[in-house]
Amino acid sequence: MSKIEQSWYQGISLITVLLLPLSLLFWLLSTLRRVAYQIGLCKAYISPVPVIVVGNISVGGNGKTPFVIWLVSYLQQRNLKVGVISRGYGGHSEHYPLSVTANTSPENAGDEPVLIQRRLACPVVVGPNREANIKQLLAEHQLDVIVSDDGMQHYKMARAIECCIVDSQRRFGNGFIMPAGPLRETQARLKSVDLVIENGGNDPFNYQLKSAELLTVANATPAQTALLEGHAISAIGNPQRFENSLREQGISLLSCHHYRDHYAYNAADFAQFNDEIVFMTEKDAVKCQSFAKPTWYFLPVDAEPSAAVVTKLNLLLKEKGILDGL
Repeated sequence: MSKIEQSWYQGISLITVLLLPLSLLFWLLSTLRRVAYQIGLCKAYISPVPVIVVGNISVGGNGKTPFVIWLVSYLQQRNLKVGVISRGYGGHSEHYPLSVTANTSPENAGDEPVLIQRRLACPVVVGPNREANIKQLLAEHQLDVIVSDDGMQHYKMARAIECCIVDSQRRFGNGFIMPAGPLRETQARLKSVDLVIENGGNDPFNYQLKSAELLTVANATPAQTALLEGHAISAIGNPQRFENSLREQGISLLSCHHYRDHYAYNAADFAQFNDEIVFMTEKDAVKCQSFAKPTWYFLPVDAEPSAAVVTKLNLLLKEKGILDGL
């Protein structure tokens, strides 16, 4: 984490003060852009099928992907045909939109879209142009609803429902707009969001991350012996949450290594561990599978929303005509 990012969660510092003029400019430009779409000066693309956006107002890992996985699965269980679109951060493809398959690499599509596709085997399309992503999804699949992983600030794409994820631990940092703080938009934006959901915490509208059993990175099979200690490595927004989950399982961490979010690992990053046990997140594992050692494991997590979240979501789905008879 850079010194600027560290300053976001340490109150007001000299770095914060120096960056405030840039934050004011960022706020002004983003506000003008949002208003332009609100008053019709700029035209938003309206998808033929409803779009549900799962996003946030702050940068860094807030826990969107576990909730996206839960949401898609929840909709599928209600006999809806669901597709997912994503920007595909961390991926670099020669062409976009890119349809993600079981054989698509994280280097091309990004780690989160590959993780979603492998977990759910649902249609996933990535690319910087969300309108083009939607059109490709609908050209290849007959869908009832599309879930957008991120995109709350992409006002060029109209949406039926907005779900905003808030990290209960880090919340909004120092409360300032980027780059003086971690916010993409001010907290006032939450007033217009359909469903604000805390990742963790005690808010009635929350979800808890529940850890499953440890699996091998190489082939996703369960660990054959009890794992008592090892090294933790992660390239996510909030690594402390992952490390705490390991400790809760009685695992002693010999060392913890943090990389920037969406970091592209290579075998050399693990040379220091030799044949020792290494723990990582599922998001990290999809990028390391091709060169993983038998002693590397990942910890899958699942989102478990509160009853309040499910009830409100059902009301929104009915209101928007996405699902009848709930």
